[in-house]
Amino acid sequence: MVSNAQASNKKVKIDFSKPVVALAPLAGYTDLPFRSMAKQFGCELTFCEMISANALAYDNEKTQKMITKAPEEDKYFVQIAGYDEDIVKRAVERINEVDGILGIDLNCGCPAPKVFHHGSGSSLLGKLDKLTRILEVIKKNSNKQYTSAKVRLGINEKIPKEIAQAVQSGGADFVSVHGRTKKGAYKAEVDYDAIALMKENIDIPLIANGDITNFTKAQQVLKHTKADGVMIGRGAIGAPWIFYQLHNMSDEVSAEIKAKIVLAHLDAMVEFYGEYGVVKFRKHLHTYAKKITGAKEFRSKVNQTSTHKQTRELVEEFFNNAVCEAK
Repeated sequence: MVSNAQASNKKVKIDFSKPVVALAPLAGYTDLPFRSMAKQFGCELTFCEMISANALAYDNEKTQKMITKAPEEDKYFVQIAGYDEDIVKRAVERINEVDGILGIDLNCGCPAPKVFHHGSGSSLLGKLDKLTRILEVIKKNSNKQYTSAKVRLGINEKIPKEIAQAVQSGGADFVSVHGRTKKGAYKAEVDYDAIALMKENIDIPLIANGDITNFTKAQQVLKHTKADGVMIGRGAIGAPWIFYQLHNMSDEVSAEIKAKIVLAHLDAMVEFYGEYGVVKFRKHLHTYAKKITGAKEFRSKVNQTSTHKQTRELVEEFFNNAVCEAK
C-alpha cells in the first residue's frame, strides 16, 4: 500500500535536464528558517542538517524537530548518517511516518572525527561494500521518492570511479560530490577534475559541491565537470543571495534584494524558534553585515537586542542605509 506521503511526493519530480541548485546540509546553519529563506529566493533542493540514524531510530525529541520542513520546501531531503544497517532501517521507518519529505540522503562524506570513528560519514568511503548495502537498505525500506548519497573523493586517496560504482550499485537516484578527500577536510584544493571523472563513470545525475562561492564559479564548475547541478554550502553563509543569482542566471543582485533576504531570514527564525530566534540569528547578522559601512556599530547594537521588533528595526535601518550607499 502506498502511503499518503509517498502518493504526495510522486507528484514532485526533480528535473535534471537543466542544472539544479541545492543547499548543502551544514550543522548549525541549515535549519528550517535558513532553508525556508533559501527556497524562497531560488534554491531548488534543500537538505536538513545531518542527523544520526541512532537518534532517529530512538525517537530523540530534538531530532524530530530538526526534520520538520518549511511549507516552501517541496523538494526536501532528510540526510542521515549511520553504519548499522538495522539502525538505519529503523531510522528510515521513522522518516516514512513524516509527510512532505521527497527523499532520504545518506551522508558518506562528513570528515568530523566523532562521525568518522563511529563508522559513519566519510568512513564509509573505505568500506564501499558497506556503503552500497546501506543505500540498498534505505532504497528497500523508504516510502519516499528519492534515495541519494553525498560523498567525497575518498579517505586519503582519491577513488572517484570506485565510489561512483558503489553509489550506483546501491540504487541511489543521484549523488552529490564534495571534491575533496576526508583527509583534505575543508582546506585542500577542490579537485574538479576528479568530479568530472566520476561524472564520466556514472549513469545517474551528479551534483558538484565544494568552494562554489559565487555565480561565476558555479558556471565554471558546471562547464568543467559536466555536472547536473551544483550544491552550495559554506558559500551561502553570509551570502545566501547566491541562490537568487543562480535562479535568475545573473551575477547581479541589488542591495534591495539582499535586504529582503535578510529580513525574510530573521522573520523565519522568530517564527520557528520564538523570540529566542533573535539571539540565534546574531551569528547570521554578523556575516550579512560584513564589508558594509557601520558594521561594527551595527553588530554591537544587535548583540544588545533580544526582541524581534527591535532587531527588525535595526536591520531595516542598517540595510536601508546600505541600499542608499549602493545607489
